[in-house]
Amino acid sequence: MGFSDFIFKNQYVRVEIDQTTGDIAGIWDEINQREVLGAGGGNQLQAFKDSEQYWDAWNIDPKYAEHQLPPSQLKSIEWIENSPIRQRLRVVRELAGCEFSQDYILDIHSPIVQIQTTVDWQAEHTLVKANFSLNLTADSSTAEIACGAIEHTTKPTTDADRAKWEVSTHKWMDLTDSSGDYGVSLLNDCKYGYDAGVDYLRLTLLRSPNWPDPIADRGHHEFTYSIYPHSGTWQVAQTVRKGYELNSPLQVLQLASPAPQPRLPAVASLLNISSDNLILMAFKPSDNPAQAWVLRCYECHGTQGEISLGGELELEIDRVVDLLDTPLDQELLLSIEPWQIRSYG
Repeated sequence: MGFSDFIFKNQYVRVEIDQTTGDIAGIWDEINQREVLGAGGGNQLQAFKDSEQYWDAWNIDPKYAEHQLPPSQLKSIEWIENSPIRQRLRVVRELAGCEFSQDYILDIHSPIVQIQTTVDWQAEHTLVKANFSLNLTADSSTAEIACGAIEHTTKPTTDADRAKWEVSTHKWMDLTDSSGDYGVSLLNDCKYGYDAGVDYLRLTLLRSPNWPDPIADRGHHEFTYSIYPHSGTWQVAQTVRKGYELNSPLQVLQLASPAPQPRLPAVASLLNISSDNLILMAFKPSDNPAQAWVLRCYECHGTQGEISLGGELELEIDRVVDLLDTPLDQELLLSIEPWQIRSYG
């Protein structure tokens, strides 16, 4: 793993940063031997005038794209980190009178390029998006919603579809080509609006309405989003898991103890629910009855799942419970239907 100028790479991807704009000029997929980005590049910061809406803080101007503001101006670009496990390049740009500091981060074990962002946001009636032009074409985009995912067409033909110039997402959105062979997921840790076309994804980063709060969202912001190229569909690529890993990263704690501690195994798990398409939502003491535990999960790929417990806790599933932890008088079903939420005690 190494770099020269403003290029960094690992066994999965080779990333080049445009030294005049700070955008991502290209991402070469080493595994699939193809360019990920289209001619427009990636992480192009775009600002638009966004005003004259009746519900200022809630509504985005449907014609905002007609009112694009001047492009960002590069202030500095420098290497921050170069270690055997991580490379980090910092790009500082000015957009809409505000300073954006962004660290491009690539870890040795991952194809995901993180974009860690800090902004002093002081603009007024301005909308900022991060645009990713992609080297693929897709009939629809997919975005995570609560306990599921939803598709939106990239070729709107009805007034209802055309009205969705901005749609919601949770931890990720994805554009996979029409064949299902290749796609790109855009992960984020706190930005929940986007728009997409047949060959691009744009994540909404910031707005600055004046009503009902005249200083809404002004001030210091920190957030991270990531671009994840992958083979196959988002289900095959485990995009749901990647989104959770960004939002709930591993935490390392150093504990001081005078007593010697036993060596931990190289791999261990307190609790494992077996299937890649089952997401653990809650694991907690039961309120009804006491002296029991409740596990709640949902199916995240739109296919049937089968739950079985493993791990060091050596727990067993005894019954199905409702959302109040009350045992249900029904057969113990271990199969979970597509998108279904289920609780066990």
